[in-house]
Amino acid sequence: MSDIPLGVLDLVPVPSGSTAADALRNSIDLAQQAERFGYARYWFAEHHLNPGVAGTSPAVVLALTASATSDIRLGAGAVQLGHRTALSTVEEFGLLDALHPGRIDLGLGRSGGRPPGTPAAPLPDATPVVEGRAPNGLRIPPRFSFAHLVGSPRVALQRALLQQPHAESQDYAEQIDDIQALLAGTYRSADGIEAHAVPGEGADLELWILGSSGGESAEVAGRRGLRFAANYHVSPGTVLEAAEGYRAAFQPSDILEKPYVSVSADVVVAGDDETARELATGYAPWVRSIRTAEGAIPFPTPDEARAHVWTDADRALVQDRVETQFVGSPGRVADQLAQLREATGADELLITTITHGHADRVRSYELLAEEWRKR
Repeated sequence: MSDIPLGVLDLVPVPSGSTAADALRNSIDLAQQAERFGYARYWFAEHHLNPGVAGTSPAVVLALTASATSDIRLGAGAVQLGHRTALSTVEEFGLLDALHPGRIDLGLGRSGGRPPGTPAAPLPDATPVVEGRAPNGLRIPPRFSFAHLVGSPRVALQRALLQQPHAESQDYAEQIDDIQALLAGTYRSADGIEAHAVPGEGADLELWILGSSGGESAEVAGRRGLRFAANYHVSPGTVLEAAEGYRAAFQPSDILEKPYVSVSADVVVAGDDETARELATGYAPWVRSIRTAEGAIPFPTPDEARAHVWTDADRALVQDRVETQFVGSPGRVADQLAQLREATGADELLITTITHGHADRVRSYELLAEEWRKR
């Protein structure tokens, strides 16, 4: 399995008792360690109004991290296009490429924009899921519904603070087309006026679309022949439809002759299963805070996590994420990742790991890399 590249997805988590500055320093250190361990790429996620996540400005963190590393590819996973313009995105990442040529990935997501449409219709030849399992045994839980967040005052507040007053998000597919045109130097307005982004035009960026289902993001990525990242760690119930929807929509392009998929997984590795489970104790209350729209809490210590009083509603909010987190010894987790790769046909795997202690987080990535090289 060592021929399947591993990457890192970093949310820049803030452990309880730490500051955002501590979290940023930890992330830069982890990127340096990941480069030494042999990880292929290191991505930063974009999140806002979360006390426990400091990854608000991926381009800024990427610039700092690129200066502290040498070879590892760096990128955004993903830029939230719903509150940005195509031009601002191309200029930001074009500047990064000018300073660190050939190392920057531009991952694009729909977050913050228009509400998603109806769920994608199942493909006629979709992989069957029987009693919550793919044919090879990978856990595929029921699709999680975010309907309870519709009308949430906090979600509305975030949108209001991110958007300019009275602004309307651009259609996602049109925005992707504009980004590609600005990068290629072929952009023309409806009136035929040229626009040239400097920096940005001609940048050697690797373009990715990130998605959690087989809907618009997967279709846009496939029809434009772009790379696609499917999020098992965000929406495990829809990872198969995301990968399969992308492949069904794929059309060869100047960028890719055939589909190329990365799949994410939430992982905690330690020397033995018991230690790994202890390190992962804070995961459930952390996920709960996200899915209630409270905003991600600072990642708790195991003792702080055990003090949480759980309701049945709380447990239902986190069940799919907790039961699909890969936790254990290096061998156990590598087996689960191999199973994920087989079920989805992934060309790469993207690993995200959060523990309260930074040293435990670094060690988790180190142990996994050592095990992966043996396979």
